[in-house]
Amino acid sequence: MQKEENAPLLSESPTVLPVHRKILAFSFIGWVFDFYDLVLLSFLVASTTITTDLALSQKDVAILLGTALAFSAVGGIFGGALADRYGRKPLLMITILIYSLGTLLSGFANGFWTLLIARAITGFGIGGEWAVAHALVGETVPPHVRGRYGAYLQSGSAFARFLATLAGTMLAPLIGWRAVFILSAVPALLVVVIRSQMPESDIWLRLKSAGKVAASPWRLVAEMVGPSLRKTTAVAMTLTTLNMSAFWFKTIWLPTYLVQARGLTLGQVAALLLMDQIGSLVGHVAFGSASDRWGRRPSFTVFSIIKALGILMVTIGWTAAGGYTWVMFGFMLLVGFGEGNWGGIGPLLNEVFPTKVRASALGIIYNVSRGAQFLAPIAIAWVASRSTFGAGIALAIPFALLAGAAVWLLPETRGVRLAQEPQAPAPTADRIDGT
Repeated sequence: MQKEENAPLLSESPTVLPVHRKILAFSFIGWVFDFYDLVLLSFLVASTTITTDLALSQKDVAILLGTALAFSAVGGIFGGALADRYGRKPLLMITILIYSLGTLLSGFANGFWTLLIARAITGFGIGGEWAVAHALVGETVPPHVRGRYGAYLQSGSAFARFLATLAGTMLAPLIGWRAVFILSAVPALLVVVIRSQMPESDIWLRLKSAGKVAASPWRLVAEMVGPSLRKTTAVAMTLTTLNMSAFWFKTIWLPTYLVQARGLTLGQVAALLLMDQIGSLVGHVAFGSASDRWGRRPSFTVFSIIKALGILMVTIGWTAAGGYTWVMFGFMLLVGFGEGNWGGIGPLLNEVFPTKVRASALGIIYNVSRGAQFLAPIAIAWVASRSTFGAGIALAIPFALLAGAAVWLLPETRGVRLAQEPQAPAPTADRIDGT
């Protein structure tokens, strides 16, 4: 036991090892289908008969879209806290099973209320999975590549939106929305592989062997709002909520906006969304490298400005940009590229919170911020009823710019050693710089 406790941590390896790639791969796949299940309904509403089959009004759709977001907050709180208590690996498996069950039940919905329950279950599982995956990756990779690995993991959202676009605009019209939901529950089988192949976080195991894991979720929350972490928690929550608002104001209604307000066909919508997703994939990779080289804060701000510019031209500036032309494809690419700043949220939250509360902090901050977006589809629907969908989605612009400014209230944490267990991070924390 003593030898095991004194063994070098995975995060202290001077190079990236196969085990680091394995942990990233399993976490990445779990996150891809997590986010895919979250956004799938948006695409099915725009391209299938789900609204008529279940007699859903636009208000019903807004509530359904918001329900998964709201319950992701609940799942984030419980998933993160239980991961801090019982380990990252078991909670990763459990949360994947939960969101897959919710998606499966969505395929058997017979009305608004049954679909609402299914979406709530999906959201609960989705909320827990993100926190656990990012904590696991952040705690095991070497500090000098943590920004890149966090961005690689978060880039799964781009793959998820690509899959949801294909499923919603191409597969669903052929096999129906119910079959798409049912097929989308297949990733639950990933749990079998994770159980046999993926290791637990050794930083968490060391904390457990020292008897320092928290006894209850309430004690973890109390520590987050205690004197040493209160300011960090407040700033991190503000930053994540602002960035989350910028994302969801744009994402939830974008397919419907392009069809109803701009008169595009499903094929044209799919082409534009594909540019957004390609830009997001490239943006995540670029952000990870930039944040490891130049720092988390300046990279985050630059990408936020790029995102705001792209959204401006896709909404308010649609006509000035010439409508559905190659120029608009370029602006959609910018929107996705700017959203690469999401690659910085996981590493940032990992680096400003100690291991004892890390998964809880990731789960609570990320998912409460996402749960607050329950109001996003309702706000856009309200604005759209008085002006246009474009004006509603343009609400994302000020939120993107404010997020780019708020990140400077956190310390620069590029290369910080998580094993040092800072109780309140500071710009002078011990670092390893490198490439």
